[in-house]
Amino acid sequence: MSRAVPFLARRCRLATRYALAACAIALTGGCFMVGPDYQRPEVVAPAAFAHETAAAAATADTTWWQQFQDPLLDQLILEGLAHNSDIAIAAANVDNLSAVLLQTRSQLFPQTGYNAGGQGQRGDVPTTVYNATLSASWELDLWGRIRRQSESAFANVLASDEARRGVVLSLVATVANGYLQLCGLDAQLAIAQRTLGTYKDSVALFTLQFQYGQVSQMNVVQAQSQYETAAGQIPAIRSQIAQIENSLAVLVGREPGPITRGKSINELILPPIPQGVPSELLERRPDLLQSEQQLIAANAQIGAAKALYFPKISLTGVFGTASSDLTELFKGPTRVWTYAGSLAGPIFTFGAISGQVAQAEAAQKAALLNYQLAIRNAFADVDNALVANQQLQLQLGAQVRLVAALKKYTDLANLQFIGGYTDYTTVLQAEQSLFPAELALASLRAELLSSSVNTYKAMGGGWVTQADKLTTPEPQSPPTVAARPPLF
Repeated sequence: MSRAVPFLARRCRLATRYALAACAIALTGGCFMVGPDYQRPEVVAPAAFAHETAAAAATADTTWWQQFQDPLLDQLILEGLAHNSDIAIAAANVDNLSAVLLQTRSQLFPQTGYNAGGQGQRGDVPTTVYNATLSASWELDLWGRIRRQSESAFANVLASDEARRGVVLSLVATVANGYLQLCGLDAQLAIAQRTLGTYKDSVALFTLQFQYGQVSQMNVVQAQSQYETAAGQIPAIRSQIAQIENSLAVLVGREPGPITRGKSINELILPPIPQGVPSELLERRPDLLQSEQQLIAANAQIGAAKALYFPKISLTGVFGTASSDLTELFKGPTRVWTYAGSLAGPIFTFGAISGQVAQAEAAQKAALLNYQLAIRNAFADVDNALVANQQLQLQLGAQVRLVAALKKYTDLANLQFIGGYTDYTTVLQAEQSLFPAELALASLRAELLSSSVNTYKAMGGGWVTQADKLTTPEPQSPPTVAARPPLF
């Protein structure tokens, strides 16, 4: 106990010095804030993307989906931007954090209130007292605890808004990719149905020839096997189409159901590859901007935690009237007032504050590592999209040539079979190779178009802002162009 007394005395003297320093700062208008100020980490970015082509164009800030030149795709994206539930949920999250920011900032200003009442007491001399008062309290944010908390809350609002913009980016890309996939499946379905019709004619022909003894039963069975192979593809393709249509309908805010298409996969225009500089991703991709704001928020929490080491200084006051006569309540002699100041600071916390500081520092470190990882992943996303686009173009060219060669081979095999120079097995082998090659060609066309979508998504750009302006529809109207109100 004897050792504790001098220690407590030293802590009291220290608290007094803090109070005097606080008064000095308040009188001189100081704005001291404990904790580190945010500085953007150094980012080592490559000078250029490894797989960007020389033909890349400065189109990253345009509404690129219009370059497919399909009005029904444009309308579908507009509908999704106006009615998608995920965007509405993300916007509500922004509003929620904006309210948290408003609450946090309110602590920087005096809090005022009122009170009125009456009290009667029965005894030898019955008495009644009426009162009406105004009260005010204000915590002096001398060490910046509230300002650091406000800084963190503001960064969280911005991070949430970037998350909302990320939903916009993802929605546009997902709707476009789904629509392109539907167009590719439509082409595959048409190929399967056309092939099925051809095989059906072959089965009928060989069945008739078998009845007249012109061909063997083996030819009939071979033709029948081709027919059943094509027939089995059609339900699988229709199932994929229905599932993607239902997913797209939900994305754009409709009940599950069919999606109307415009141009075929062969009529859609391939958009140019957007031009970009790796370092620009830091300002263009919503996920990177979100990660940085989360880092800013975590950094500010360090200062808020360190401020707990310093005393809290609060001012309170009450002004009003009190009287035993209600009619005299608001006359001059009835006025009452009080004012007070308080200083409270920690002495023994047994690691409570240091634990909060350590927790804040660890959270800042995790946010920093997450930000750095997000940047590396962003660079990889762009390079992956660029190389996929390049290689798909080469693959598509090879597949076009393969289909052309197989068609010629099939025609020649049929001519030789009709002329009696070869048996039907040669025709069967040719057609069995052509059918899957045509299906693969339709799929590759859709993949190439989707790779352009993925490139625009990976690079981000001003188009996200343009799309964001389309996320608020006019009341009781179909998708329209309207800007979101500012956050503050």
